[in-house]
Amino acid sequence: MSLNETDTCAKLINPALHRRYWTESLIRREQTPGPITIMGAGGRRGRGRRTDYLLHARLEGGGKLPIAVLEAKAEEFPPDHGLEQAKEDARLHHVPFAFATNGHRFVEHEFATGRTTRPAPLTEFPTWEDLLRRWDIDLKRAEAAPLLKPRHKDDRAYQYAAVRAVLERIARGEKRALLSLATGTGKTRIAVSLLRALRDSGHLRRALFVCDRRELRDQALGALGNEFKSDAAQATTRNPEKNAPIVVATYQTLGIDTEDGDDSYLTRHYPENYFSHIIIDECHRSAWGKWSAVLERNPDAVHIGLTATPRTYEYVGDPDDLDTNDDARITRDNHEYFGEPVYEYSIADAMDDGWLAAMQLVRAEIFIAGLLEREQGVSRDDLDADRLRDAASGERATFSETPEHWDAPALGRRLHIEERLDEMCRDLFARLLETGGPDQKTLIFCASDAHAERVATEMGNLYAIWAERSGARPVDPYAFKCTGASEAAHLPLFKDNDARAFIACTVDLITTGVDVPWLQNVVWFRYLKSPILFHQMLGRGTRIHAESGKLHFTAYDYTNASRLLDASLAQRPVAERERKPDSGEERDPPSVFEAGGVEVRIEDEGAVVLVPEGGRLRRVTLADYRADITNHILDQVDGIDAFREQWIDKDARAAMLEGLPQHKHSPDILRAAAGLDESCDGYDVLAHLIFDEKPRTRVDRAKRFRKSEDRAILRAIALQFGYGGTNALDSGALFRTPAVQAAGGISAFEASDLPMTDLKRRVLATDAEWRDA
Repeated sequence: MSLNETDTCAKLINPALHRRYWTESLIRREQTPGPITIMGAGGRRGRGRRTDYLLHARLEGGGKLPIAVLEAKAEEFPPDHGLEQAKEDARLHHVPFAFATNGHRFVEHEFATGRTTRPAPLTEFPTWEDLLRRWDIDLKRAEAAPLLKPRHKDDRAYQYAAVRAVLERIARGEKRALLSLATGTGKTRIAVSLLRALRDSGHLRRALFVCDRRELRDQALGALGNEFKSDAAQATTRNPEKNAPIVVATYQTLGIDTEDGDDSYLTRHYPENYFSHIIIDECHRSAWGKWSAVLERNPDAVHIGLTATPRTYEYVGDPDDLDTNDDARITRDNHEYFGEPVYEYSIADAMDDGWLAAMQLVRAEIFIAGLLEREQGVSRDDLDADRLRDAASGERATFSETPEHWDAPALGRRLHIEERLDEMCRDLFARLLETGGPDQKTLIFCASDAHAERVATEMGNLYAIWAERSGARPVDPYAFKCTGASEAAHLPLFKDNDARAFIACTVDLITTGVDVPWLQNVVWFRYLKSPILFHQMLGRGTRIHAESGKLHFTAYDYTNASRLLDASLAQRPVAERERKPDSGEERDPPSVFEAGGVEVRIEDEGAVVLVPEGGRLRRVTLADYRADITNHILDQVDGIDAFREQWIDKDARAAMLEGLPQHKHSPDILRAAAGLDESCDGYDVLAHLIFDEKPRTRVDRAKRFRKSEDRAILRAIALQFGYGGTNALDSGALFRTPAVQAAGGISAFEASDLPMTDLKRRVLATDAEWRDA
């Protein structure tokens, strides 16, 4: 019998690596927290991404540096079976080599050349010295010194990888680097680690950290101050700060907050090449016109750009519906100056790895009788002046001199449809009541200052009515406008999780720079055409706040802004609720549900699954999806007994599921589409849909086993199956659970003489065995 993956690692791979001088001190095993699945009002974590072997090279002086990833598979599989996974992990960790092995032979992929080797005996696996010699970086160069500094204990794997990616660029003698990481993934933390490595290697003379707003400056100053103390200080209009080696400044302070800004502050206080290193934070916000003066005045400095904007977006909607001029200019300016990003970590990556909160997207279309608003806009003849008000004056609108055609954004900025605004507020407030109550921190993006004022007033009125009817003691303020000068009044209460100021109504003032980790809802009452702006707004809700239990957030879209969603996220929506165009009454929506992070829509033509393919979403009928899965599994097994044998072996099960479309979520999708109980194990879902077995819950299976068994240890293990299914029986924590330990733990199980495979086989009884019992 061939070795499973765990035994292959222990008995074949580890000894082979040790013989090739990869000691345990040079091997690190990494695992991400795991993606969050939204379950009702809460969330639960799935299994994280695991890197079997992150291999390090030994450095002079005793340090070490990541250089390769090795993915292990059970010995029954071909040696290249895990190569694609190894390459994904290598990109995450930013290492130049990726390997895969089955314990006997291995294959290698080298990113610099793009070549993959043929299988070779594991006895020929390269040593760390071999890989160092082949790497295209000379670690003896003076410029490489910062790269040799150790990983900061607080850096996550991708943050450390981003730091090294920049330092590698510097080690090659280059002076420009761009990092692209999603909002909420810790770009400031990365900047701190970068500057620390530069300082500790003696390369940091004077650094300038430039950011877009006061809030960003304060946040950066706090993070830098924790590491550098008084060596990090802010520049103000009165004090240019020339004593601290790290200066934090805003564009406004430097006089370059507009493209025609006066840069005399720079020329007056800082001579040319004053700074050795310059970090431009949120460079996707500023574009070339704002930060060019700083960089041009310091041409010999190392220039580092931080952005939350990926190189490209893949859109689900119609590309003609995008206003891409500004977005394209910002992206072009960044990339033309800095080059392609040296490291990328998208919002989808961060959500899949579990570093960012899961997103629940709710689309709500509010129609008013006689007026259907469309993304392409409306003509003057479509509008009823008696129902519209001027956004600035509040007076009834007249159209003697108005344009013949209004696009949706202009309509929202300049004209208000009172009934529509009231209905949107009523609908949103009702949803808050349905999902936990009115005291949820909620950010509403509005079309204008006047619109934000009106929305805040209406939400406040709805809250007052609710408080009176429910007998609750109202808080003040509940909803507030957060634009311009009014921002300062209640924003601290909103940010500090105070039990007041729950609803912030803004335009785009806090799309960046305000960190509210416990923010539960992001709402669009305004139209958008900029994907960059949309994703910046979305990023306000993505932070996890474990202390308050926040693992997910809800995005409420009333203006179809979510059509701008990147394809990597667009498969995550949940149920929609719509209104009839004429009556405003609720009607039965299409059945749309989220299953394991993938949207499944039940439409008139049947069930449709949106499957990511090549960066885009492909619509597949549920019947075809089920057929694809059925054919894949029947190619490997010829009946329910063989299927069960594959399932009870952890590695064989993983290999079988890995080839499925949306393999991480397939059982969840099929469970939801078939209306099966959430507590059915994946085994029952697939056995029912492929072999027509009766689906049974985990608890029912555990009860049946326990009734037939008089040994306490086996009953305790079956109980764990009832809690967590097959995966619970494969968990390394199984014998550490209190119930199993109380029944005698692993020694009692070994004394029972019942192998785990037989226990699983009995728990996963087929219909025939169930009837015979």
